Amino acid sequence: MDRTIRTTEDVLRLLDTLFAPHADRWTADAGSWWDGFYADRSKPVPFFTAKPDENLVSYLDRGLVTGGRALDLGCGPGRNALHLASLGFEVDAVDLSTAAVTWARERVQEAGVGVHFLCGDVFVMADTELTGTYDLIYDSGCFHHLPPHRRVSYLALLERHLAPTGRFGIVCFADGAMGSQLPDTEFYRQGRLDGGLAYPAESLRRIFCDLTEIELRRMHDEPPESPRFGEPFLWAGLFGRDDPQPP
Repeated sequence: MDRTIRTTEDVLRLLDTLFAPHADRWTADAGSWWDGFYADRSKPVPFFTAKPDENLVSYLDRGLVTGGRALDLGCGPGRNALHLASLGFEVDAVDLSTAAVTWARERVQEAGVGVHFLCGDVFVMADTELTGTYDLIYDSGCFHHLPPHRRVSYLALLERHLAPTGRFGIVCFADGAMGSQLPDTEFYRQGRLDGGLAYPAESLRRIFCDLTEIELRRMHDEPPESPRFGEPFLWAGLFGRDDPQPP
């Protein structure tokens, strides 16, 4: 008889198991799903490009994000981590997929910059392998693949690791453009995430209401010849923690 639920994390891990039969881009089996996804690097997948997000470039150009330590959540093949490192950021980058991290390491080695890559569950690493705080936590495509209950873990990670006056950037599926628009409860009934969750702007504002909204807009559509990545089916958001510096 299994009566082991004692903590909030126990509850979250129990809810994770509801999605395990489908390994739906999350849970312990998701790494192997993503390994298969990244196996063919020649696939015409928009974010396989080595280009950084257009909104990230814009934040940096306008001085909304400045140098320091950066954490790239769900880094994939490392395009944004590489860009940040090339500008002098000290970058930690995390992904579930060994194949993605391998590809990203090759890219940064070719570019001659340094990025500290970690492969695994970032919520476990938040308590074990991530140290200190980050001036920028950036997520391009991780958040919308999380089941609803893992927003709790996500916010806890931000609370613990985003520096005072730090910046949080997010790119995720926009409602009416990409991703599933089912209500949260339906995902638990069906046991899968339908390829990712779409978010209305007001939901993002509510979820991240403990941070100050700096900018929230649709990502710009970048043409193929552009040096930046941009797809209009995505939200691009920047939020800030404006806590006073500790004495």
